[in-house]
Amino acid sequence: MSVYLLVSLVLCYLVLIKCIFYRHRRTLEKSLKHLTSFSSSRETNGADVRALIVTAHPDDECMFFAPTIVRLVESNATVHLLCLSEGNYYNQGAQRKQELLSSCAVLGIPDSRVTIVDHKKLPDDPRAEWSVSLVSSLIVNHIRAHSFNMVLTFDGSGVSGHANHVAIHKAVSHLASTGQVPNDCCLLSLVTVGLLRKYISFLELPVSWLLPSGLRCIIGSQGYRRAKDAMFCHRTQLLWFRYLYITFSRYMFVNTFQIIPQGPKNLKIY
Repeated sequence: MSVYLLVSLVLCYLVLIKCIFYRHRRTLEKSLKHLTSFSSSRETNGADVRALIVTAHPDDECMFFAPTIVRLVESNATVHLLCLSEGNYYNQGAQRKQELLSSCAVLGIPDSRVTIVDHKKLPDDPRAEWSVSLVSSLIVNHIRAHSFNMVLTFDGSGVSGHANHVAIHKAVSHLASTGQVPNDCCLLSLVTVGLLRKYISFLELPVSWLLPSGLRCIIGSQGYRRAKDAMFCHRTQLLWFRYLYITFSRYMFVNTFQIIPQGPKNLKIY
């Protein structure tokens, strides 16, 4: 009896995941309309979204942001990538740059929309303290040059805790708090989850669905294959534990974002 009950519970859980996926396909466009209409009363659809993904290294785009990129591209949004280093920690920068371009092509971002920064003050190094002012200036100049209305990057924990990831969040938060970002540009940070949730693959989906989120992007089996193929473009990074990550990380299936509030944090009104 207990075996039948267990099987029934598992089947019900899988059916729930399937239902969530199909419901998400109908609600994503509503979320995009809401996020890109803060200062506009006109109707918005996916094609009106001009999104910038800001990452630190080649492979961040598929390891952490693949569900978002895939869903935005499917919604006909214009998606750009700004990568703030070539990933030259092991002197493989030139090769990793090409791997990044190949990965982005798989995900649906053409070379013309990929910008890779090679700056001596922004080394690929978990011990390096990136300058908040430098990173901020690079990001805000890119936003203004391309009139983005959505920017997506890491949160304060950087998903993996990498110092370069955290530095980007600090820079974007600085731009938000000092009012340097255009009012019609929504800033979003990728939510870092605990270790258990991070590595239970698509089984984590109901938890992400129930928790409040500024934006939620979910992919099915076809989207996952694209994300996996994109990761396979990063040949220099395919150590044994990467295969475990590709199989078990929830970030290969779902992304949840929180809105980064804009405006001075300590504004005094007299």
